[in-house]
Amino acid sequence: MTDPRYPIGRFEAPEAFTGQQRVALIEAIAAMPAQMMCATNGLSPEQLDTPYREGGWTVRQVVHHVPDSHLNAYVRFKLALTEKEPTIKPYDEALWAVLPDSRGEIAVSLALLTALHARWVALLRAFGEADFRRAYRHPELGVVSLDRALAVYAWHGRHHVAHITSLRERMGW
Repeated sequence: MTDPRYPIGRFEAPEAFTGQQRVALIEAIAAMPAQMMCATNGLSPEQLDTPYREGGWTVRQVVHHVPDSHLNAYVRFKLALTEKEPTIKPYDEALWAVLPDSRGEIAVSLALLTALHARWVALLRAFGEADFRRAYRHPELGVVSLDRALAVYAWHGRHHVAHITSLRERMGW
């Protein structure tokens, strides 16, 4: 059995980025909200409150986490486009996942995710070659190019959708 923490494997950055790869990554980001909706469709409140793995977040927390994370990513992209290598502020995703808004209805986060990705994808599709080379400075990770961040967040969305779909498969839901 694969590691339930990484149902699609750990993130691996491409050696170099081509225009074709970027288009595919942007399309992955564009498709992700619909994939999340499909992955959660028809789940009961009890199923939403089931951890995707022992010691892991519940499906509900995963759904709320993704727009939290991707909102931060969107802001990071915009900062990198408008400032020279800005230092971004990281956040404690584990603490965010236990805040009261991470226990609410997932429809709100699914709507937020859909709207956010529409804006983000419109921005990404307008990028020129040089825009992908812009970067931000992460206090723990160092300098992160927007090429790399694009790949990370395309993976991140697939990663969390797979947490839910692999749980559904294991549980026969």
